[in-house]
Amino acid sequence: MSTANPPGLGLDRLRALLDRERPGLVRGPLTARLIEGGRSNLTYAVTDGTGRWVVRRPPLGHVLATAHDMRREHRVISALRGTDVPVPGTVLLCEDEDVIGAPFYVMEHVDGVPYRSAAQLRALGPERTREVVLGLVDTLVSLHAVDPAAVGLADFGRPEGFLGRQLARWGKQLTASRNRDLPGVDELHRRLGETLPDSPAPAVVHGDYRLDNVLAGPDGRIAAVLDWEMSTLGDPLTDLGLLVMYSEQHDVPGSPVAATRDAPGHPDPAELVERYAAGSGREVGALPWYTAFAYFKLAVILEGIHYRYTLGQTVGPGFDRIGELVPLFIERGLTGLNGLKG
Repeated sequence: MSTANPPGLGLDRLRALLDRERPGLVRGPLTARLIEGGRSNLTYAVTDGTGRWVVRRPPLGHVLATAHDMRREHRVISALRGTDVPVPGTVLLCEDEDVIGAPFYVMEHVDGVPYRSAAQLRALGPERTREVVLGLVDTLVSLHAVDPAAVGLADFGRPEGFLGRQLARWGKQLTASRNRDLPGVDELHRRLGETLPDSPAPAVVHGDYRLDNVLAGPDGRIAAVLDWEMSTLGDPLTDLGLLVMYSEQHDVPGSPVAATRDAPGHPDPAELVERYAAGSGREVGALPWYTAFAYFKLAVILEGIHYRYTLGQTVGPGFDRIGELVPLFIERGLTGLNGLKG
């Protein structure tokens, strides 16, 4: 692990804070590295040569107040620690921006792998791949079974009108990043609004639940659920719709979107839905709406990234292919709505 101090961390100030708040925790000089793969908040692996921790902070150069984001992530992880949902233990939350330049929190390191591609899963073999993906569904059932009030999260969100607000939010996001003709996107947005389902009882929603946002342990079990920045109280089927969307095939070579469906042993989306329905007892007849909404949401996110790419504001490989995915996801969303009953 590199002894270089990654941008946005400040190991000396971090060490001083830990020594003051958690005396005896750190036993030697700290080293750190940036963990790649995060979409927004930055994640660092930190060690003193014996103990290992993870630090989460907002992106560099973020001008908006972000203490709420860090507090929110820290709060939900801390609340879920005593439940059946596997999460890292939390060490501390620091909202003093003078320490490393932004609010941040520290949590325990958990061993595991965030599987992002079919190639990674292929190395596990079909049986272990199946265990990991089905375990992902079982963990989602456990999350949605948590009583928010019992873990201190009764005020964690506003479940009333959740789907309508979500649809409006992503519609505004589309308007803000639109710089080309996207056939079908307005129809998809309109039809989603016209077919808005009645939500089941609210639950703690992860908001970005997929295989590369969890750590799978060497035994195939889900060791930890990560990346809680979009979590809230809301409609639990939004998590399932997103998981189904990511479990379908996205046939664009070189796509930067995580895709694991082609791995031998990977259960098909219908089996994932059946397992969730059996484990949760929830009615899933309206799931085509939720999957279509997931396609719409991801299309909007990718269009925003494509827009920044056209302005020369992205860095790294794969961004040149993102624009190709947007029309595909719009089409998938429209097709999915055709599967609605009634």
